[in-house]
Amino acid sequence: QVQLVESGGGVVQTGGSLTLSCATSGFTFRQYPMMWFRQYPAKARELVAFIGITDSSTYAADSVKGRFTGSRDNAKNTAYLQINNLRPEDTAVYYCKVPISRYDYWGQGTQVTVSS
Repeated sequence: QVQLVESGGGVVQTGGSLTLSCATSGFTFRQYPMMWFRQYPAKARELVAFIGITDSSTYAADSVKGRFTGSRDNAKNTAYLQINNLRPEDTAVYYCKVPISRYDYWGQGTQVTVSS
């Protein structure tokens, strides 16, 4: 079955960097776009990065553009989210998602906490 497992979160100081990973299995990874979301407590999840099938179709949300970069390694069936210049407002749970056949599959999330 489809599985997504995020990792790489943790506690980081303001201005620091993190790379989140989303290891996948159960589907043909290279054929599907991947997405990264984040969620604040009691808020809906918001899209922060879209990783297309090709590098040219990858983009970040306007709110994080210039600091967040999504990427993928098809050989490892893994998607990544590079976050630079972390801010306290980046503190959230980060999730990866893949849409397959009208269904959205999510990972369990990884917590990122930015200390000021």
